[in-house]
Amino acid sequence: MLQGIGQELETLINAEGRSRNHVAEGVALCAGAVLLSAFLAAKAAPTRKNPKRYLENELLQHPKIEPPRKSFALVWPPLFLTLTLSGLRIWNAPASKERTKALGFWGAVQGLNALWMLWGPRRQSATLATAAATLGSAVAYMNSARKVDGPAAAMVSPYLGWISFAGILTEELWRKNRDRPTIH
Repeated sequence: MLQGIGQELETLINAEGRSRNHVAEGVALCAGAVLLSAFLAAKAAPTRKNPKRYLENELLQHPKIEPPRKSFALVWPPLFLTLTLSGLRIWNAPASKERTKALGFWGAVQGLNALWMLWGPRRQSATLATAAATLGSAVAYMNSARKVDGPAAAMVSPYLGWISFAGILTEELWRKNRDRPTIH
């Protein structure tokens, strides 16, 4: 039974024929990058644990289509998991220019995920520009991943759908609350 589970896992992460060291490096890099991105985004999120950001966010005019805050906490973990698995599948694919390109776009998506939140509620123009860059990088990643490993590309579809919606929310926030000059 354990051997069957091991084979299923090997198939899931595209690790057939790869050394344990290679797979372990991929797990560390992909999970580490996603966890760091998630940690930075969570640290900067407008929650009660971050009262300054929470207050700044409360002062914004929010779009009517914005879902309840709790839905974000439910959506992001499975999306981060699929991003990790997708990146790991690409990592475990045979070396090629397309693989390197896909990994570069995958890394860009991770960095942009964090940056999107790090701008905070007061920098709506920067947040909107980052949302657009994230969407573009995710589309580029999906396209590059498709050339390397079809299942890895397919795993990005839910993420792409969510950030498309998040981009619409970001645009609406920007439109309703354009950057206003402040005195520091």
